[in-house]
Amino acid sequence: MKLFLPHKTLEDWMVSEKADLQDGKLFVTEGKASFPVAAGVHFAKLVSGEDTQGLLGRVKTSAQLSALNAEHFQDSCIVGEAAYEVVEGYVTEVAAAATARSDPKKKTGSPEADLLAAFILDKL
Repeated sequence: MKLFLPHKTLEDWMVSEKADLQDGKLFVTEGKASFPVAAGVHFAKLVSGEDTQGLLGRVKTSAQLSALNAEHFQDSCIVGEAAYEVVEGYVTEVAAAATARSDPKKKTGSPEADLLAAFILDKL
């Protein structure tokens, strides 16, 4: 399961020393786990044009934005003829989070992924 972590949320966690972001990894203080992250954006609002790419409500990494020939700057992104308001943040993957929430009896992937999922779900 991929999770999008808004930049503001990560800043709050860093200020309260609950997590840190270094060298492309999210370090969670509780549980002493680390997870790779990639910069990305959440397409929050269509400002002009039509959402022909179906991006509204979706999250894309910087690499995916490049593949779309998107022009991203701070809280805005232009893809083709459509302009969007976006939320900047980071994308990480925790495969165990979805399984643990949907069926607690199923075996999950890794204990570290479970810790991050629990931490994120408790803080959101």
